[in-house]
Amino acid sequence: MITKRIIPCLDVKNGRVVKGVNFLGLADVSSPVKLAQFYSECGADELVFYDITASAEGRALFTDILCKVAKTIFIPLTVGGGINTVEDFDRVLKCGADKVSVNSGAIRNPSLIGEAARKYGDQCVVLSVDAKRVDGGFRVFAKGGREDTGIDAIEWIKNGVAAGAGEIVLNSIDTDGVKKGFDLEMLEAVCNVVDVPVIASGGAGCQEDFVTLFKTLPKVDAGLAASIFHFGEVAIPDLKQTLKANGIDVRITQKEG
Repeated sequence: MITKRIIPCLDVKNGRVVKGVNFLGLADVSSPVKLAQFYSECGADELVFYDITASAEGRALFTDILCKVAKTIFIPLTVGGGINTVEDFDRVLKCGADKVSVNSGAIRNPSLIGEAARKYGDQCVVLSVDAKRVDGGFRVFAKGGREDTGIDAIEWIKNGVAAGAGEIVLNSIDTDGVKKGFDLEMLEAVCNVVDVPVIASGGAGCQEDFVTLFKTLPKVDAGLAASIFHFGEVAIPDLKQTLKANGIDVRITQKEG
């Protein structure tokens, strides 16, 4: 049985962690360095760091804060935001990232996925997809969910994996921050077309949402969330004990146990 991962997400804007609903109404939460250290120590399996306005503002990702985060934690770190070239991959990896998440940059230049995979390996390339329901289908959105690309999300993900993406993060804009559960319908559609790890993002509101996710869709490898962890609504050690009690295999450290 594959061990399921629990992954907190730090959405960083102007050097601070923020959180909104449906990608809108961002509110200040905390210092990314302090939060990263907290999650590393309390049993998170990995950490995702997104510089959420880098692409929309047409700039490179803030590397000073990233370096501080990477030095603080002892769990795998995935980083995204403003990743447009193989050189951006290189810069972020040198800051201490283990994996690099590409989104808008790959939409503008789909060959970036293959170029990065050939240079750094498939396991290093994470395709992050912001998707939303449009006209009965799932559509890819860019620039932090502000721009409808017109691209079919399922085909985009399938092609991205074929090009070399080793992992998919599916961000459902429809369920983001709503706390009514993960987007099981969208996730199932993705799991049916790829054989790489799929990370569910958007919609977690309680421990039971993770139980439902992994029970309903065994192919999903990880659950990613932000606000419920940031605001203490769900503690990762408690969540893992609940998952274990429901027959879902998770990594539990001695500190958690």
